[in-house]
Amino acid sequence: MNIEPELSVVVPLYNEEENLPELYRRATAALKALKVSYELLLINDGSKDTTPVLLEQLAQQDTRVTVIHLSRNFGHQAAVSAGIDHARGRAVILMDGDLQDPPEVLGQFIDKWRQGFDVVYSVRTKRKEGIFKRTGYALFYRMLRATSSLDIPLDSGDFCLMDRKVVDVLRRLPERQRFVRGLRTFVGFRQIGLRHERDARFAGKPKYTFRAMLRLAIDGMVGFSDFPLTLVTYFGIFSFLLALGLSGWVLTDALIEHTAPRGWASILAVVLYMGSVQLLSLGIIAEYIRRIFLETKQRPFYIVGRISKAEVADDVIPAPLQRVA
Repeated sequence: MNIEPELSVVVPLYNEEENLPELYRRATAALKALKVSYELLLINDGSKDTTPVLLEQLAQQDTRVTVIHLSRNFGHQAAVSAGIDHARGRAVILMDGDLQDPPEVLGQFIDKWRQGFDVVYSVRTKRKEGIFKRTGYALFYRMLRATSSLDIPLDSGDFCLMDRKVVDVLRRLPERQRFVRGLRTFVGFRQIGLRHERDARFAGKPKYTFRAMLRLAIDGMVGFSDFPLTLVTYFGIFSFLLALGLSGWVLTDALIEHTAPRGWASILAVVLYMGSVQLLSLGIIAEYIRRIFLETKQRPFYIVGRISKAEVADDVIPAPLQRVA
């Protein structure tokens, strides 16, 4: 019989053949210890290694596993969104497939949810990554918080638990260029952070390239802050004042000092400065126009190729989760 699970765990995967067996072992061990009914949604984001084959095997041997194969690689945020759309549980947990998000803390997420919190998000106290990535993440989160109109928690990723009512609101949001952790803050409800140490990647190479991380950072900044546009205005005011000062200096020198300005280098520096400000301003404006262009086309931000799931047998259904109203 097909019974709605109490808990849905969404895991986006892209070329994670080395991590998948250990991920499944640790995740199922942690979930079974909770003694609740659950489903494990594994999202294949267009993997090109043996990840799809391994996922098919898991789907056939475990009735609690559902594999969603996207038609191609749409990106991490799109894969997360696909999992959210297909999750059926009263509570939905998002976690990455590289085991940097430890499944063993899922019980702590559940405890906070039982206490009445609608969103329980992870706060990374320590990252076991290179100094370049640690510095980049730290700067991004602090810059985003300083410029955004939302109070987005520092050092919080997509690893979280969300109540069904939060998930339903997220699913109704119309935007297609998604920054899930920002949208999670936007919808509100009762939220709390759970501090834990972020583990190192279990195996394999990171799938988030510098370009992908830069794109995610830009999407976060543009999607939840109008500060870049304000910055263009500041550039314009500063350039105007600079030009006004230079004009005053040239006029004073011509009328009083009677010496012609010397040195083409200073003139060239001013011209290059003005040109760079203009190009930067156009780039910022173009990024906002790009988002408008993508949103108005209304293309889906992911396409499901197929869904794999074994026939559901009659299982012993554990006691449902009890939650404070």
